Amino acid sequence: MRVPILVVLAVCLTAVPSLAAGGGEEGGSGLFFPILNFVLLIAVLIYFVRQPAQAYFSDRRDRIADELRTAAQLKKDAEERYAKWQRRLADLETELESIRETSLERAATEREHILADARATADRIRRDASTAIEQELRRARNRLREEASDLAVELAEGILREQVTTTDRDRLLDEFIARVESSAADESGARR
Repeated sequence: MRVPILVVLAVCLTAVPSLAAGGGEEGGSGLFFPILNFVLLIAVLIYFVRQPAQAYFSDRRDRIADELRTAAQLKKDAEERYAKWQRRLADLETELESIRETSLERAATEREHILADARATADRIRRDASTAIEQELRRARNRLREEASDLAVELAEGILREQVTTTDRDRLLDEFIARVESSAADESGARR
């Protein structure tokens, strides 16, 4: 059925321009054939192009709808990611503040430990210094006693040389020998 309609339309389309060019026997119909030609052209175009055009525009509408859905989903995903990053940023600010506070607390604690160690070291140094001073004082006292006793012996020896006579020496020697003999006798009696 399409083929005869096409043949009739082709003949009409070819006849209309030849009739329009043929002469001016009809007075007011000069525009009739071009308009008829135009209407037939539109009718043929609508008949043949309608279904492909409808399919094209239907496909185009479906693609645009799909793209709009995809764009809406992408927008939703982007908004979710944005909200997630905003939460992370807020959490990061909180975490940074927590880290600052923790760092300050650790620094204060470390400072206290360092001060306590310094105090303990200072106390140990004071004790060590006191001990060293006491030892040096003991040594100095012992040296002074030794020197004083040496001086006393020297003085006593000098005084004895000057004041002890030969008879005093003999008498002291006799007393010393008597003591030694009595102590030797006591020891030999105690051994038996």
